[in-house]
Amino acid sequence: MRRRMSGAGLVAIVAAVFVVTGGPGAQGQQATAAAACTGGTATDFNGDGVTDTVVADPNATVSEAVRAGLVRVVLGGGKGVFEISQATSGMSANPERGDQFGASRAAYDADGDGCTDLVVGAPFEDVTKDGDDLHDAGAVYVIHGTPSGIGAGSPIESYTQAQFDPDTVTEEYDRFGFALQAGTTSTGAPYLVIGAPGENITKDGKDFADAGCIHYMQGKDTSTANEGDPGVPGAVEAHDRFGYSLTGTNRYFAVGSPGETIGADAMFAGAVTVFNHTLSGGAPKALVGLDQGASGEGLDGTAEANDQFGTSIDMTNFRPADQTYNSDALLAIGTPGEAVGEVTNSGAATVVRIKPSGAYTEVAAIDATGDGVEGYPAKGGFFGQRVAIANTDASVVSSDATIRMAVGAPGHDAKDAEDSGAVHILRPMDTSIGANDKVVSRAPNGSVLPGTAAARDFTGISLTAGADNLYVGVPYSKAADTPKGVLYIVPWTDIAGSTTAGTTILKPGKGGIPDAGTSFGVVG
Repeated sequence: MRRRMSGAGLVAIVAAVFVVTGGPGAQGQQATAAAACTGGTATDFNGDGVTDTVVADPNATVSEAVRAGLVRVVLGGGKGVFEISQATSGMSANPERGDQFGASRAAYDADGDGCTDLVVGAPFEDVTKDGDDLHDAGAVYVIHGTPSGIGAGSPIESYTQAQFDPDTVTEEYDRFGFALQAGTTSTGAPYLVIGAPGENITKDGKDFADAGCIHYMQGKDTSTANEGDPGVPGAVEAHDRFGYSLTGTNRYFAVGSPGETIGADAMFAGAVTVFNHTLSGGAPKALVGLDQGASGEGLDGTAEANDQFGTSIDMTNFRPADQTYNSDALLAIGTPGEAVGEVTNSGAATVVRIKPSGAYTEVAAIDATGDGVEGYPAKGGFFGQRVAIANTDASVVSSDATIRMAVGAPGHDAKDAEDSGAVHILRPMDTSIGANDKVVSRAPNGSVLPGTAAARDFTGISLTAGADNLYVGVPYSKAADTPKGVLYIVPWTDIAGSTTAGTTILKPGKGGIPDAGTSFGVVG
């Protein structure tokens, strides 16, 4: 933790990589400036039309401060590697122990200039207010992209909770910035969602610790939402942690609250709330609340204590056969604490189709006992600790040919390597969920994840996906050639066997990435 003066302007380690094309350039290489920001790609910080890569190491030591955290931006086309931390000029804070700058990230064009802007969370940052240190209050930074790159020299905005929305209060342990989601709505407005799962909520004169809330910005308008607000499903309860996980598309966004109590006694059963970007009274509209409910009352399964439904969520666009655009969305939900039969913490995942009205259909309910699914229920496998879902071609009607999903099982054992981890690859719209199921883990030969599986690698704890590639991080790698962690970028078509383009490997000390770090490659 660290002190920050309030002024203008297997989960605690998180990093992200956005869609990658082109390789990293040399560290310190001067970026080739675009004449102006032209945009055209989702993650393009210098606006040259080439996709860039963001990698965070929130456990990195910066200026001798352990776990202060940093973010690296690798410009596509070999145009340079930029490092951003609280030591970067223009920041309103200094790196100190435990800040975990980079524990969450998002990217969007906040100012509409054609250069993507980077949003970075430091949820464990202490904030000094009226002479008191507010531990783990949290902070969020917006670092603007420029034609010459991003970082030193970029306009940088920093926010505590009260600075982001003056109608709120910065408080201890709110963990403002624990999760982030950003993008552009279907009407072209930039939006940003910030999770504060440690927020205490007062309802009917009673204070509920860690009930959680989100902050939402569309354009320049800000609002908040929690389960005590009118129209928001659920009830305010202690330790719900609403805002723990976030995901979204141009039409919807979803909020995970894995601590949600369902029924009378199923504590930490978990829930997910779906909103759209239509503003009502200045706030986004809640569409539906999802949970496993009591037997037969919710989605497949039964809400039980410590299921933690909603620990990980991901969303992608979905085009129905009767529409000419992506009117719907597919929402993937991980439930890593789910017991499968008598096997505790085996884990499960769910895919739900969301319609504009808020109506929903369960597309798939997945665990290791599914028809044809490879593997078997394993105690402590934590299947669903991370989920990633992607539409590989949003220009056509969505089907089993275009929708891909990855589910991490970081507690999976590979041969004698306990907790080495694995990733399940599925097509959630298949009639039989196991028809095209694959389980991939690190192996020297024959795997899309080249390497050696070692005990406590926890492969599958870090996942994210784009239309072209699946990203698998192994930040806890114990292999001799990747002691600081590694990221694999795998084409979906390689996984399907239709191409052999090969897996791209990013790791410290290779391709211009500095040979330093602690947990390189955490994604999602």
